[in-house]
Amino acid sequence: MDNDLPKALPDSEPGVWKEVLKDCLPISAGIIPFGLTCGILGSTSGFSTFEITFMSMIVFAGASQFIAIAMIGSGITSWSAIVFTTFMVNLRHLLMGASLSPYLLRLSRPLQYILAFGIVDESYALTISRIERKGYSPKYQLGVFIFLYVIWNVSTFLGAFFYNSIPNPLEWGIDFALPATFMVLLIPRLVDKTALIVCLVSAVCAVWGALFLPGKWYIILAAVAAAFVGGLLERGNKDE
Repeated sequence: MDNDLPKALPDSEPGVWKEVLKDCLPISAGIIPFGLTCGILGSTSGFSTFEITFMSMIVFAGASQFIAIAMIGSGITSWSAIVFTTFMVNLRHLLMGASLSPYLLRLSRPLQYILAFGIVDESYALTISRIERKGYSPKYQLGVFIFLYVIWNVSTFLGAFFYNSIPNPLEWGIDFALPATFMVLLIPRLVDKTALIVCLVSAVCAVWGALFLPGKWYIILAAVAAAFVGGLLERGNKDE
């Protein structure tokens, strides 16, 4: 396994950029409406076009941006409260980073920082799916990050710039495109009993948490439960 992990960015990976384009285009259908909405909400909350676009550029985390915009728009000015709230929402990134750490730690330090900054739900899902199919490619992960980063920031800018002319894009119903894309990435990986059990446990915990837990804690609960159950099942399989 260790021998398959790259130590540096490959000099040449023919076709990787076409692969990035092919994989990212469907996800864009879900990202663009959220980016437009982020720009619109930011403008209606008093942010300038530059401010909300700059926020997208340095934060690059949709859920955190929506929450921060809502908190600031409601009059909350305590940066410690905003940072703590967004940190709790994004705790799942600890699990995503830990999952990719065996690959990232073999790369140069600057590249580790760039790729770590680019880990969001969509880029993580695509990278993990690609690892399952063909192995890890830092160039692929970098390409996915760049593509999604540009799409998110451009759509945020357009939403802020044209917010008086664009209705709330989430009212169109096309926001379902993003979870549908994740389902397309998930279902082909449910190939054995372990994957099915982990998926079921995660789904049950997410639904239960959404019903009975405040805020976004259901995401953390589902992620931790899935990781715990998956680890137990994998250990049991190795012991057999």
